[in-house]
Amino acid sequence: MSTPSGTGPTADVSVRIAWADDADAIAGVQVQAWRQQYGDLLPPEALPEDAAPVAEAWRTSMTRPEDARNRVLVALERNRVVGFAVTAPAVDPDCDPVSDGELAELSVLPGERGKGHGSRLLQAVADTLVADRFTRAVTWTIVGDDARRGFLTSAGWGPDSAHRELDLDGSGSTLVKQVRLHTALS
Repeated sequence: MSTPSGTGPTADVSVRIAWADDADAIAGVQVQAWRQQYGDLLPPEALPEDAAPVAEAWRTSMTRPEDARNRVLVALERNRVVGFAVTAPAVDPDCDPVSDGELAELSVLPGERGKGHGSRLLQAVADTLVADRFTRAVTWTIVGDDARRGFLTSAGWGPDSAHRELDLDGSGSTLVKQVRLHTALS
């Protein structure tokens, strides 16, 4: 089989709702992505190394979600999970959990970034939030994370003036400033 001149084969990539069987793979992505994302902010012992307990937490949250609108999406390259995203009703006091959905997490394996997985996940997040009848989406990002903020703003997200300090280790010694971004959903 030949392809038209100037084009090559396309990668087998997709996004779908996660299954409980994906928990180990999601935990593996999370452990690797968080080490890169939070490695400069937290001491190494504060970041999980063992994906097994993280996977068990994922399995539990996917089989017994607190809200039927809590969703986990996975980005796949062939049958391998390379990223994930989490959506839920927004919980901030100034948000309406009926109309405001939240992108609670979006992570892609460090070695898989720049291949479109994040963009596919973000589009699937929007589609999922619309299907759950949300009209606005919000997400929190670290103030100094210019790459993530640039990725989101290029997709139509913008700051909504909300900000907070997140206590990353629960001790009050590792506070991270965050800004909330939002976008209208069609």
